[in-house]
Amino acid sequence: MANIKPLGQRVLVKRLEAEAISAGGIVLPDTAKEKPQEAEVISLGTGGKDEKGEIIEFTVKVGDKVLISKYGGTEVKIDGEEHLIINENDILGIVG
Repeated sequence: MANIKPLGQRVLVKRLEAEAISAGGIVLPDTAKEKPQEAEVISLGTGGKDEKGEIIEFTVKVGDKVLISKYGGTEVKIDGEEHLIINENDILGIVG
């Protein structure tokens, strides 16, 4: 895998696969699936500083499963796989 280190308060995530079957049992084609909002944290940025110059700690860590904003981030392809670089503020919560 290419080694990408996000800068600042950014996080590299990989979306987790969307469900292929609806709640009613219907198999959904790829074109009908919504982009999943659940992702796995792959890499953390270099961090940031607040107005006082103190380091801001990341709330998430590599390997965490997170919920992300539906339309946030920048899509990048790494070794043929889709990833997103998002601001930590675009992470809505940690799953489980």
